[in-house]
Amino acid sequence: MEKTILSTLKLYWGFDEFRPLQEDIIKDIMAGKDTLGILPTGGGKSICFQVPALLMDGICIVVSPLISLMKDQVDGLKKKGIKTVAIYTGISKKELDIALDNCIFGDIKFLYLSPERLYSDLVLERIKYMKVNLFAVDEAHCISQWGYDFRPSYLELEKLRMHHPSVPIIALTASARVDVVKDIQAKLSFKSPNVYSNSFKRSNLAYMVFQEENKMDRMLKIIRKINGSGIIFVRNRKETQEVTRYLLNHGISADYYHAGLGVASRAVKQTNWINNKIRVIVATNAFGMGINKANVRFVIHLDLPDSLEAYYQEAGRAGRDEKMAYPVLLYQESDRTKLLESIDANFPDFKFIQETYHYLCNYFQIAYGAGKGLIYDFQLLDFVKKYKLDVFKTISALKFLERDKWLTLSEAVNIPARLKFEVDFKELYKFQVQSLYYDPLIKVILRAYGGIFDFFVPINEYELAKKLGKSQDEIVKMLLHMQSQDLMSYLPRTDLPQLQFLQARVDYKNLYIDTNFIAERKKFKQDQIQAIFEYLARKDCRSLALQQYFGEKVIKPCMVCDLCLTREFQNNQVKKIEQTIHEILRQGPKNHEELLTAINIGKKELQLKVLKELLDSNMITYQNELYSVN
Repeated sequence: MEKTILSTLKLYWGFDEFRPLQEDIIKDIMAGKDTLGILPTGGGKSICFQVPALLMDGICIVVSPLISLMKDQVDGLKKKGIKTVAIYTGISKKELDIALDNCIFGDIKFLYLSPERLYSDLVLERIKYMKVNLFAVDEAHCISQWGYDFRPSYLELEKLRMHHPSVPIIALTASARVDVVKDIQAKLSFKSPNVYSNSFKRSNLAYMVFQEENKMDRMLKIIRKINGSGIIFVRNRKETQEVTRYLLNHGISADYYHAGLGVASRAVKQTNWINNKIRVIVATNAFGMGINKANVRFVIHLDLPDSLEAYYQEAGRAGRDEKMAYPVLLYQESDRTKLLESIDANFPDFKFIQETYHYLCNYFQIAYGAGKGLIYDFQLLDFVKKYKLDVFKTISALKFLERDKWLTLSEAVNIPARLKFEVDFKELYKFQVQSLYYDPLIKVILRAYGGIFDFFVPINEYELAKKLGKSQDEIVKMLLHMQSQDLMSYLPRTDLPQLQFLQARVDYKNLYIDTNFIAERKKFKQDQIQAIFEYLARKDCRSLALQQYFGEKVIKPCMVCDLCLTREFQNNQVKKIEQTIHEILRQGPKNHEELLTAINIGKKELQLKVLKELLDSNMITYQNELYSVN
């Protein structure tokens, strides 16, 4: 088996050996064992399910909450010649039907699903008839209500196990505390506990924390001192632009990134940073998931993160090449207050949740008793502006509505335009002869896109327009006209989040919301914030603090963080002060003022501390108001 596993790795990925734990996890999966893998960001989690799935007969179903990452993995597998399908909120019912049929009757090897798709009876019914060899759950901490990024849609995963109870599950995450590790296995009904976890220690990361009133100036000094590219994390979109402007004004190549930008714009900015065309990217936490840039030398947080889990993952985007890198956290006392105040925005009261639901139904003009299963493009900022709602409280209210199965909301994602001919070639040719205006467009489509009579194929209206010398708007009108003639199904592109109503509209006064759950989550969030404050106040070692938070029993400090370096510096100073005192007193006894005046190392407080320790240990004496060596 070992040779087969390694040869598969070599054949598709070109690697001669596995990273730590990958091979052990794969062997357990091949033996049919449910397995939880906790591997650091950039640790090669996808190989842990892709290799065994390729070696086993049947299809692997992969659940991932991040559609952008899902699409990247699907594209990567397709480039390797591995047949793969992705299903997420936003594709049409007809596309869904075709994709699921291919998974049952075709030779598809991987089916990627967003968790929201598990609300669909159609999807679950078809999965029942698939020959599934493995269920892979990425970002598995999302299934635990004690996880830092709980996703209500993940609770639907138990339905997969009901349909295929003997199929093993592999759950993967980059970080999880002990209670979350237990909860993941319980929620996924592991037959027996089975966890593989790398140490949370990153030896090449020198964690730094500084209380700083002028954060911008300190940030600039850090960037100028450390060579290489970096990320600066800030809390909101406005800050990304302000900090970028500051860096550009001081001669630092920089750009900003946040979820409010268009998909194309985000892709360009991300690509420029990855290819070192810009040195620094200033971003909200929407940036960085799945980006495998090895030479990130620093990650600076200008705002306090919401949790140590989030901080560990974001800081861990530095130093993936195993060379020394510097995660730096800058904070002011006022940042603590802001973090505490954020709790109220994360946990709106029941009345606000009711109102959000009511406004949402009105926004989409849904009648009472109607709306179940309907999917809409959702412009959040337009919605909150229309009803004068707080944006952060509204996002939280939507999450609680999702948790109690009133709706589901996907992330924003670029879904390209898709096309499928609904008539056979003869019927299409007949239309071409009768409608010469459309003939050139049809010919270009047939030449450019294969399989378009059988499947929905992604198309690019701009490229079609360029080839035909027409405007993009004209091409779109032509496609819509042919759709109206039932010749084709044309689905325009979108890059908006998709909101789906899971139940028919009810009067908001009859809306059920689990307020006990909200209270529990609020307490959990308060504990997470307290853990951040304890991290700031830590006195021994930053790396130890993170390792202990995740349940590791460790006693060895990292020797590279700000606390370890300060302690080492002080220890060296103490030794030098001790040596200096002995050298001075060997020349003869000195009174207090004479001795302190002669010591030219360290601050006065440290000099007095060393002097007291030397007296306590009888290394020197003090008699008749004079110090002397014993």
